[in-house]
This record gives sequence, C-alpha cells and structure tokens, in this order.
Amino acid sequence: MAMYSFIAIMVLSLKGHVLGDQSEENLNYTFPEGFMFGAATSAYQIEGAWNVSGKGENVWDTLTHNFPGYIADHSTGDEADLSYYLYKEDTKALKDMGMDLYRFSIAWTRIMPTGLPNNINQEGIDHYNKVIDNLLDNGITPMITLFHWDTPKYLQDLGGWTNSFTVKVFIEYARVCFKHFGDRVKWWITINEPNVHSVAYEGNPYLMFNPNISAPGVGTYMVARNLILAHAHAYQLYDKEFRASQKGKISLALHVGWLEPLDLNSAYDKEAADEMNIRVLGWFAEPIYGNGDFPEVTKKRIKDLSTKQGFPWSRLPEFSSDEKQLIKGTYDYFALNHYGTNLVTPAEFDLQPSYMSDLGVKQILPWWLPVSNTSIWLGVSPQGFRRVLRNIKKTYGDLQIFITENGFSDNGELQDEMRKTYIGTYLAEMYKAMYIDGVDVIGYIVWSSIDNFEWKDGYQSRFGLYYVNFTDPARPRIPKASSYMMKEITSTRKVPQKYVELAENFNLDIRPKKN
Repeated sequence: MAMYSFIAIMVLSLKGHVLGDQSEENLNYTFPEGFMFGAATSAYQIEGAWNVSGKGENVWDTLTHNFPGYIADHSTGDEADLSYYLYKEDTKALKDMGMDLYRFSIAWTRIMPTGLPNNINQEGIDHYNKVIDNLLDNGITPMITLFHWDTPKYLQDLGGWTNSFTVKVFIEYARVCFKHFGDRVKWWITINEPNVHSVAYEGNPYLMFNPNISAPGVGTYMVARNLILAHAHAYQLYDKEFRASQKGKISLALHVGWLEPLDLNSAYDKEAADEMNIRVLGWFAEPIYGNGDFPEVTKKRIKDLSTKQGFPWSRLPEFSSDEKQLIKGTYDYFALNHYGTNLVTPAEFDLQPSYMSDLGVKQILPWWLPVSNTSIWLGVSPQGFRRVLRNIKKTYGDLQIFITENGFSDNGELQDEMRKTYIGTYLAEMYKAMYIDGVDVIGYIVWSSIDNFEWKDGYQSRFGLYYVNFTDPARPRIPKASSYMMKEITSTRKVPQKYVELAENFNLDIRPKKN
C-alpha cells in the first residue's frame, strides 16, 4: 500500500487557536487553521450489495425483508445508493465540496459475516481498503465508525446488545479493523449514538430504530451498560496494542439535544429542563468523561421509580469498581451529534417501566421555529447548539469537540434553502461558542453527504447535500444548493454573513403564543 501524509492530522492537533477572546461585535466568523469540514454516511444506509462478496445478514436486512410494513415506503437498503460499487463517486462529491474529511461506517457483517471472529471475510477487508485508499488519494481524511446500528443477525438472535457476549466479540471485530485499517485511519468512532440505539430496545412503534424489540425500561439499560463496556474495551485495546504505532484518536459519538423549559416563568419547567440536560448529556458522557459511572441523578430517579413499580432492585444495572476504572477516561476527543432543541414540562411517571416514563417530562418542539417537512422531531434551533457546546465545556472542562453529525431533512429538493439556513445558522452559533464561550471545536461534519436510506422513514426523508434518484439504476449524485454553500464555506473557511444575520431570527427566549 502507498504511504500517505497525515500533515492535516498533525496541524489539527497542534493548532492551539485562541478561544473565548472575542465579543460578538468583533467576530469575523473565519475558522482557524486546521479546522476540518466533512460529511458523513453509514454502511447500511448507502452501500447496498447486501449479500455480495461474503457479507452476512444484519438486523436491518432481517427487518426490511420480513417486515416491510415497518418502513414508511416499504423500501430496503438492499441497493440504497450502491456505494459499495460507486464509492469513487462519493469521494468525487466530497472533493467537489472541498471537504477535508469523510466519516463512514464499516459493515460488521462485511468483515465478520456472523459477527463472530472465527470467520474473517477478506473480500470485505479488501473493499474498505480500496475505499480508504481512494479517499486518501484525493486528499480526504477518513474517519471510521465501527458500529452504526447494523448488529449481525446471528448476534441479535442471541439477544443482541442485551447479551454481554456481544461485547466480547465486538472487541475482536475492533481488533481486526484496527489491524487492517489503522495504518491509514487516524480518526475512530467506536459506536454511533449508543444512547439512541439503547432506546431502540423500547419496542416503541414510533421510534425509527431497529431492533424493534419490546423490553422497555429494562432491556434499554442492559444495552446501555454493554455499549459503554464495548466502547471502553475497544478504547483500551487501541491504547495498549495500536496507539504507539498508529497514533490515531478514538471516541464514541453521542447524540445530545438541548432542553429548554416550556414556560420560562415556571420554576417546575426550569427545574425539569436543568435536570434533563444533566441526564441527557450524562447518561453516556458521565461514565466516560466523568467519574466512570452513570449520573447520580439518573441512578436515584430510576431506583426510586423501580421501587414504586414493584422491583426489588433498580432497573438501571450497576458497574463494578473495576468496570468504572476501565470506562473512565476512554476518550481522545468528544464526538458530538446534535440536531435540535425540545421544550420540556414535568409529566407523571407510568406504572409500566419505560425509558420515556423514566425521563419524567413531556417534550415538544419550539412551535415558533421552522420544522422539517419529513422529520417531525427536527426543528431549526441554532441557539440550542451553542448552549449544548457551552454545557459540555461547563460540565467536563476543556475537551476537544468534533461535531460528527449535524444536518437537516426534507423531500430531496435541489433548491434546499431550509437546509442551507439550518447549516449556516448552526455554524454561526457554533462559532460563537468557540470564540465567545471558549469551546474548543476542532471540526464539523454534515449529515449527510448524499441522500440515503433514512431508517424507518426509508427514502422519504432526505438529509443529503447531494440528491440521489433511487429509481435510476445508475444512482447519479446530483449537487443540491446546499452543496454549493458548503463549497463556499470550505473555500473561504468562513460562515457567510447572510447566515450570521439569520441566526438572530431563531431566538429560544422569545415565546410567541401558540395559534
């Protein structure tokens, strides 16, 4: 394999830009040297080739084939964007936008068809080697996610992430990836949004995520515990066996939204929002970036509710002392996925255990701000983005933060003005967090580079900077208006003034009456 230069990585780690030294009036909205822009995808959502070249079956293959009605348009990821074959087209799109980095995931069953380490599929390894080399040949840095929700079917039949055996085999899967790709890949994410994947075990038909197993309030926390341990073991493996020679960075990507009180004049709503922001961030962040354990407020609430529901013990499983030591500090940077803000007010708990009941709040979108026409959970609230960043710094100190997902969905229109507004205003507020609040943000990744299979929404909800016609066998990648905006941003390294001004229109502290 060819030797590649990783000067961009070195520059990024040494950049040392001055943070928090400006007022809003003198901000120039120009990003520092070494700041990285990128776009992201995941394997099941784009690759297709679901049973090609030795790939095994995963939970999404099983679900979409056996229960097509679960997907809004009865579609599957069997072909998706055909990126298994068209990965060079994906690279070209990234290069045309001037992107520095591409975040993508490895399909576990393309490397280990059953998920087990006794059968390594060389064709899968060869494929990802070609993808990585093609990116580097085009000056684009790869960032690899090891697990983006596509659990091998064989392991799911054994209980999936409720079974600690899955942790054991994930470590071996990680080892294979580090061994074969780590000489060129310097940015790793072990698990994408473990908090979201844990809630998939709630069995709620309105959730987008698979496996659609009904184990509310119990399986959810078993999964959370095992995902944290899987991440920690993978981090420790990299640290002990690969870091010295490969010199990469590794973390896990957490989805962290922002919560505001529904009524600004209600002490109850304010208290609920404050506690929720602790618990939403801390559920997975506190074990890793804090003291090695779940937040005390979370442990107390679930224990109290478990007692009221007739359980002799808390539904939230504990970590042993040794496990806490294993988990604590297993990060090189904070990988943040953020989309939007909800308003909260206290709600009564349900006698039946569930994650939503454990939260103890009712959530609604800010009704006065724009909402996606395809994702009813997603609104445009850039101020919340800044507040999340500020809260991470306040809670866990001066961490380097990489925004590993941020994006907006629509019907796929080429003139995607709302996506442009979303990205532009979020970048403006992120910049304020950097240079007013002193948050050390080192990169920003848009979800996603191309339209793809959006889980339960199928192809009805589009997040891409590039349009893909899924009825065209050639799957051409067609640039949207937002792709040209990103090209302008990557070439000027600056937030366009238009969006700096627009950001002022999305105020979370002004509450017009609902119609």
